[in-house]
Amino acid sequence: MRRLMVLSIVLLIAGCTVGPDYVKPVVDVPPVFNNGDHSAQQAANVAWWKQFNDPALDALIAEALANNRDVKIALANIDQAAAVFTQSRSTLYPQIGYGGSGTRERASETDAARLYTYLSNPRTSYQALASASWELDLWGRIRRLSEAARAELLATEAAWQGVILSLVSSVATSYIQLLGLDAQFQVAERTLATYAESLRIFETRFKYGQVSEMTVVQARSQYETAAAAIPQFQSQIKQAENALSILLGRNPGTIQRQGTLHELKMPPVPAELPSDLLTNRPDIRQAEEGLIAANANIGAARALYFPTISLTGAFGFASSDLSDLFKGSSRAWNYAGSLTGPIFMGGAIKSGVKQTEAAREAALWAYEKTIQSAFADAENALIAQRQLVEQVRIQERLVAANSEYVRLAHLQYDGGYVPYSTVLQAEQQLFPSELNYAQTRATLLSSLVTVYKAMGGGWQPAVSGEKP
Repeated sequence: MRRLMVLSIVLLIAGCTVGPDYVKPVVDVPPVFNNGDHSAQQAANVAWWKQFNDPALDALIAEALANNRDVKIALANIDQAAAVFTQSRSTLYPQIGYGGSGTRERASETDAARLYTYLSNPRTSYQALASASWELDLWGRIRRLSEAARAELLATEAAWQGVILSLVSSVATSYIQLLGLDAQFQVAERTLATYAESLRIFETRFKYGQVSEMTVVQARSQYETAAAAIPQFQSQIKQAENALSILLGRNPGTIQRQGTLHELKMPPVPAELPSDLLTNRPDIRQAEEGLIAANANIGAARALYFPTISLTGAFGFASSDLSDLFKGSSRAWNYAGSLTGPIFMGGAIKSGVKQTEAAREAALWAYEKTIQSAFADAENALIAQRQLVEQVRIQERLVAANSEYVRLAHLQYDGGYVPYSTVLQAEQQLFPSELNYAQTRATLLSSLVTVYKAMGGGWQPAVSGEKP
C-alpha cells in the first residue's frame, strides 16, 4: 500500500496539464476617448447615479437593486455556477465513502452436495466497509474542467454585474424621462391657463363689441390646442410610472418625485477618458471569461487521448456472525489500481477536440467583436452627449427669444398696432419651443446615463462591492 501511495505521488508530481494555457489576446484599440468636456474635472469614484444629486432617484435605485426579479435570477445563476465549479473540483480529491450490508441466503445443493458438507447452508454474512477511490489527474483533464468551470462562474458574475448596470441605467433613464414628462405637462398646464384667461378676456370684449368674433374664435382654437395636449401627457406620465414600477419589482403605481427636471445636477464628462475604462464593462469581462473557458475545454478534450489511472481501496470488517463483526479476525481490506485508455474510438476524441478548438475560435471572435462594439457604444454616447449639450443651449435661447416675441406682440396688440393674429403666431411658437426644451434637456440627462453605461458604470474603475 505504501509503495502504491509513493508511486501515486511521484506520478502526480511528474504529471502535466495538456492543452494551451490562456494568453490574453492583443486587440488594437485607441488609447483615449476625445469627445469629453475639456473644462471638466474627473468625477469622484462613487455610485455614479448619485452625481445627479437627487435623493428620490437614489432611493428608487436602492429599491430596484433589492427587489428586481432579473437581479434575483442573476444571483440564482451565480449560485448555480458556483455549485458547478465546486462539483468539478471535487474529483481532484479522493472520494471516500462507506457502506454496510447484511445478507442471509441458501444455495442449491443439487450440484454441490460435497461442498455444503463443510459449509453452512443457508448462511449469513455481514459487512461494514469504508471505501476510497481517486482518479490521478496526470494529464490535467480535471484541472482543465475546473478552470473552465471557474471561468463560467466568473462569466456568470459578470453577467450579474451587467444586469445591475442595465437595471440602474434603466431606472435612472426612466426617472429622468418621467421628470421630463412632468416638465412638459407643467408647460402645457401653464400655457392652458394663460390661453384660458385670454379667451375669457376676449369673450368679454366681444360681448361689449370691442373685438371681432374672429379674434374670439382664434383665442378659442388656441385654448383647445393646448387643452388637447393635457390628456396625452397624463397618459404618458402614467405609463412611465407603471414601467418604472416594474423595474422596481413592485406593482404598477405612483412614483414619488422629490425634485424637478431642471433641479437635476448635470455632471460633466471629463476630456480624454482612457480606453482602459472599458475593462469595467461586464459584457467584455463576460466575453473574456467565455474565451478562457473555451480555451480550457481544449485541454480537457485532448486529455482523453491519454490513459486514465485510478486507485481504489476498501477497509472494514466481514463476518458470518454479527457479534463477531468488529473483532480483529473479521478485518477485511483490498486496494487496487486501474489503467484504462483508448485504442480505437472511431474519431470520437478527435472530433471532440475539433469541437472545442472551433468553440475557442468562435469565443475569440466574439470577444473581439464585444470590444469593438463597446468602443462604438462609448464613442457614440460621448458624441451624442456633446451634441445634445449644444442643442439644449440653442433651445434655451429659442425659448427666451419666443418669450420676448410674445411679450412684444402683446404690447403692440394692446397699443392697437398689430392684429391679434400676430399675438397668436408668437404664442404658437412659444408653446412647442418650451415643450422641446424640456424634452431635449431630459434627453441630454439620459445621454449622460448612456455614457456611464457605455463606460461600464463610471469614469474610474468601479469599487468592487458585495452582492446586494
